[in-house]
Amino acid sequence: MQTINSLKAHAPLGMGSSPQRLYPQLAPHRVRRHRTIFISDTHLGTRGCKADLLADFLAHNDCDTLYLVGDIVDGWRLKRSWYWTDAHSRVVNEILRKVEDGTRVVYIPGNHDEAFREYCGLLFAGIELKRETLHRTADGRDLLVMHGDQFDGVLTYAKWLALLGDHAYTFALRLNEVLNHTRRFLGLPYWSLSAYLKSKVKNAAQFISNFETAIAGEARRRDVDGIVCGHIHYAQIKTIDGILYCNDGDWVESCTALTEDARGRLEIVAWKGFAQREDTYAATLATAPVGALRAA
Repeated sequence: MQTINSLKAHAPLGMGSSPQRLYPQLAPHRVRRHRTIFISDTHLGTRGCKADLLADFLAHNDCDTLYLVGDIVDGWRLKRSWYWTDAHSRVVNEILRKVEDGTRVVYIPGNHDEAFREYCGLLFAGIELKRETLHRTADGRDLLVMHGDQFDGVLTYAKWLALLGDHAYTFALRLNEVLNHTRRFLGLPYWSLSAYLKSKVKNAAQFISNFETAIAGEARRRDVDGIVCGHIHYAQIKTIDGILYCNDGDWVESCTALTEDARGRLEIVAWKGFAQREDTYAATLATAPVGALRAA
C-alpha cells in the first residue's frame, strides 16, 4: 500500500488533488477493525443522504467506540416533508447492531437534530446522548468532541439565513444526484458537485477557515490537545496553532469518517464503493506526540 505523508489543506475530497491510499478490493464478508470511528452529518431523512454507502460502511467497519457527531437525523427537513427509505432504516439497524455487539455508541446532537439535545445525559436504546464529550486516544491525547454549530456565525446570529441556505444547498444536492446517476451509467466513480462548488467560492473558503480557527481556539481554551467536529461538511486533519483539528466530513457529499487505530493514529476514510474500495486521506501530524501538538 502507498504510505501517506501529508494531507493537502483546502482540497475537496474526491477531486483527485489530495494524496490518497487505495486499499485492495474488500470481500463482502471482510470487516475492518478500528479503535474508534467518528461520523457526522449523515442527514438521515433527506434525499441527499448516501444511506446505502453509509450502511455498507457501518457493516464493514467495527470499533470499540462509535461517535455520532451531530446532524445524524435531519429534523429540519423531516418537519417540512417526510422522506425515509429502507436504506435509512438499514443505517439505524447497523448502529443498533453495534450496540448489541458491545460497541459504545455516543450521540452528540447537532443543529439539524437539535430536538435531541434536551435528552442529553440520558441513555436511549443503549446509546449515550451527550451535548459534547472528551475522547482520549490510545496514545494519550485528549480530544474534545462536539458538532460545532455554535461556532457558525450564520446560525448564531441569523438562523433564518441558515434555513435559506439549507434550501439552496438541497437544490445543489439534487442536481448532484442527477449528475452522479449519469456518471454511474457511464461507469465513472462518485464525484461531488457541491464539494467542488464549495472549493471554488472564496467566501466558502473563508467561512471554513474562520470556523476551523474559532473551534480550535475553543479547544485551546479548554486546555485539550485537539478537537473532533463536523457541521461544515469538510473533512480535514491538521494542526492550528498547536491544536489538532479533525473534521469527520459528511455523508451527503464526501462520504467520509474519521477513524482511530489501536496506536492512536487518526485517518479520514472516504467510502466510495460498496465494500470494494476505500480512498483514505491521512495526516501524519495525527501521530505526533502531545508535546509537539501543543507547540506553536
